[in-house]
Amino acid sequence: MAKRIEILEILQRKLLGQDLDSCSPEELQDIGNQLEISLSNIRARKTQLFEEQIEQLQEKETLLLMENARLSKQCGAQPLQQSNQVVSYLSSCSKSSDIVETDLYIGLPPMRCL
Repeated sequence: MAKRIEILEILQRKLLGQDLDSCSPEELQDIGNQLEISLSNIRARKTQLFEEQIEQLQEKETLLLMENARLSKQCGAQPLQQSNQVVSYLSSCSKSSDIVETDLYIGLPPMRCL
């Protein structure tokens, strides 16, 4: 068992790029091949995770758009369909709001729709 652990430690050091002086060209080629395979597996897994994350974010976007449409309908406003409409709406709101409301509320403030 101790011999097996020692062999694994030597292999680990070689894969980390340590103690390569004693390696033959064939051993170096094998280590390089192992690293290429590992790197390929890592990249494939990373791509898979990114694709899953993109799918989750697209689903979340759809849910948020539906929620936005529902809330807009609830407030009696027209739902915003495109992101550039949202940007223009927000910029117009920020430009036209020269008045600042400074009322003090005790408890929860009344609900207001935009």
